[in-house]
Order: sequence, then C-alpha cells, then structure tokens
Amino acid sequence: MVTIRIATEHDAAACHAIYAPTVLDTAITFETELPGVAAMRQRIQARLQHYPWLIWEEAGQVLAYAYAGRFRERAAYDWIAETSIYVDAAARRRGIARKLYGTLLETMALQGINQAVGVITLPGEVSVALHESMGFEAAGVWKSAGFKLKRWWDVGVWQKQLQDMQPLPQPVRSFPALMQDDTLHRLLAKS
Repeated sequence: MVTIRIATEHDAAACHAIYAPTVLDTAITFETELPGVAAMRQRIQARLQHYPWLIWEEAGQVLAYAYAGRFRERAAYDWIAETSIYVDAAARRRGIARKLYGTLLETMALQGINQAVGVITLPGEVSVALHESMGFEAAGVWKSAGFKLKRWWDVGVWQKQLQDMQPLPQPVRSFPALMQDDTLHRLLAKS
C-alpha cells in the first residue's frame, strides 16, 4: 500500500539513508558533510513549524521525501518557497517523484504560497526534466555557484506559479495550522 503522509521525527533515519548518497557521491546537494540522524530529526522538526515535509511510504518503507522551505529571509518573500525532493535510488523511474512533488505543491498552495522555486545543480538533467514536466520554468543561472567534488558547479533556478497573485495577499498559513484543516487530510488521502 502506498501512503503520502506528513513526516515525523521517527522518519529521520529513513530520510538520512535516502539523503546520504546524494551528499557523499553527488553535487545534487551542496552539503559536503553528511549530517547525522539526529541532525535530520532536527531538520524535520524545524521545517514542520512552517512548511510541509511529506513522505512517500510503501509497505512501511520510506522511499522518498519532499519538503518546502523559506526561500529568503526578508518578509516580502513570504509567498515564495524553495522545494526539494529525494527518492531512494532503488525506487526511481516509477513516477514517485511526480506524485509526491505534485502533492507537495498542492499543499503549499493550500498554505497560500504563490510560487515554488527549485534550485538545481547543473546539468541536472533528471531534476530539470522533472521540474519542467511539472510546469516549472527556467528563471536563471548562478554561474560557478558552488565548489564540490573538486570542481565548480553552475546552479539553475526553476520557478512555478502555484496560484494567482492577489493585490493584497493574505498571510501564509503555517503548516501546523494547515494540519488542522480537513482539506489537507483529504489531499493526502487521495494522493
């Protein structure tokens, strides 16, 4: 049985196991030191104070996770959030990323977030293809933005509008407030 659900601190070890090869072997993330399970637990707890962190689970096994986070610190950026998704290597090419990411984007829209931003280490063909298939558009490139694995990497930014911009937008709902809303639970149940 497949379930898309909200992460808990008990998912830290599974998320860490999915994330570890990305840190150690790729430039997909610019994190260069592998965080521990305790650090992953803290990240989940901190992120859930404001934004969604969703889990894809099959038969009790976590195969993927996706989350949103603050794009920039200034208050005028409240309606835009950066997104990330990680899928276990053995579970790729099964459509998990599209379904989980789609649910994340719908959840963000329920919060009142207007735009999602994906930041991709280039060339990043798989990530670029995923984002573009989901309606993200290229929004720019940061040249030689990071140094990892003995080389400099460009970073591309992809952007997707999640809903119409309002002249006077309502404040974005915190994720804990959204968790009390049946609309979120119906969305997760249909996913």
